[in-house]
This record gives sequence, C-alpha cells and structure tokens, in this order.
Amino acid sequence: MSKHVVLVEDEANIAEAIRFLLGRDGWRVETLANGGNAADVIRTARPDLVILDVMLPGKTGFEILAELRCDDSLAGMPVLMLTARGQARDREMALQAGVSRFMTKPFANDEMLTAVRELTVGRVN
Repeated sequence: MSKHVVLVEDEANIAEAIRFLLGRDGWRVETLANGGNAADVIRTARPDLVILDVMLPGKTGFEILAELRCDDSLAGMPVLMLTARGQARDREMALQAGVSRFMTKPFANDEMLTAVRELTVGRVN
C-alpha cells in the first residue's frame, strides 16, 4: 500500500509542486483546494499525514486542525501546517492547537521531504 497524504492548499502552484515532490518520493497525494469539507475527507481517507495551509477558503487550517484534534480517532494523526505569514503568533497558535510541525512558505524541497519523512516514521502502511 502506498504512502498517503491529504494536502489542503488553495494555491494551485504550491499544491502541484508538493504533489510532484512527494509523488517522486512514493507518496499518493490527495489535494483539496477548500477547507470546507477537509475534516470529513480526512476522516474518510485516514491518510498517513495531513498538510494544511493556514489561510483557506471555507475553513482555516486552524479550524480544520481543531476538528481533527477533537476526534479521538484522528487526534494523533501527524499534521504539517504551512503558512506564507510565518509570524511568531501564527506558530504559537498552531502549536497550541496541536500541530505536529509548522513550516513557512516558501520552503526548500529538502525541508519538506525531511518533515514528511520524520512525521510519518512508523506510521506508513
């Protein structure tokens, strides 16, 4: 079974770049451009990892993260949060909300791959 990530990112260029990068590394990447139903998709898909943008249409990454952390079956799922803002306040809010790792855009490809691999050690099917 291939490694699976759900990517919630509304910027098409970034979503495609991450899909390409992770796809080369053996990941199956499911992308969503809207946060509105992201928690439901994640609940059904049960991915090895979730990558969330902070600012999304429908629901913010923080709102989606809160939904995941309130669901006992998803509470331990690794979540990597991405933001273009990268301010200390955003990082602090993400950590308080239970994010596994926080990364600012733009990011280096190696940085993304390292984060994904580290967050999923021992979790991949």
